[in-house]
Amino acid sequence: MINNKNVPKATLQRYPVYLKALRKLKNDGKDRIMSKELAEYVSIESTTIRRDFTFLGNLGKQGYGYDVDRLIDIFSEELGVNFDEKIILVGCGNLGKALLNYNKWNHVVGEIVCAYDLYPETVRDANIPVYNIRDLKETMPEGCRIAILCISTDIQETVDLLIENGICGLVSFASEHFQVPEGIHVRSVDVVSSIQELVFETNAMKR
Repeated sequence: MINNKNVPKATLQRYPVYLKALRKLKNDGKDRIMSKELAEYVSIESTTIRRDFTFLGNLGKQGYGYDVDRLIDIFSEELGVNFDEKIILVGCGNLGKALLNYNKWNHVVGEIVCAYDLYPETVRDANIPVYNIRDLKETMPEGCRIAILCISTDIQETVDLLIENGICGLVSFASEHFQVPEGIHVRSVDVVSSIQELVFETNAMKR
């Protein structure tokens, strides 16, 4: 894995950008790429890309460029990113349905493999299985670690149930706070707070 002490923070932040681009390039049938081409693709200077890559070893060949598959393997291993990550979605209201319809994730992390709701029979036109949340234990995909939370009621109870059944990472759109034990990772998506921050920043620019 990457020794974060030796790699500049700005470089670490660019690594996921490179991996995302490489996944797309592979999907488009590209098997090798020059740093100049990748620079145009990700809007980062080619000299910066080459310098960032040196922290991971000698990855390219003069006149040949970089092997796309090899770079994907290296970045995936170093960043701990699993393209086949199984994700579940909990809550199939308007937001949950929108995420189900999207379900592409830019060739980086995997896909939503099933969803849960209190009333799964009301979820129509879903292209993946939708189960009752009460049946989570029996229907949870093997090896699933990540859940997207799009619910507004019984949040703590649902979170506890997910953790009991192997979930260790949560992306939460829930408006209420909930508690998790040590070792469980939560990323909250708060659209209202983001808008408030933007309003503050744009107002500050006018002063």
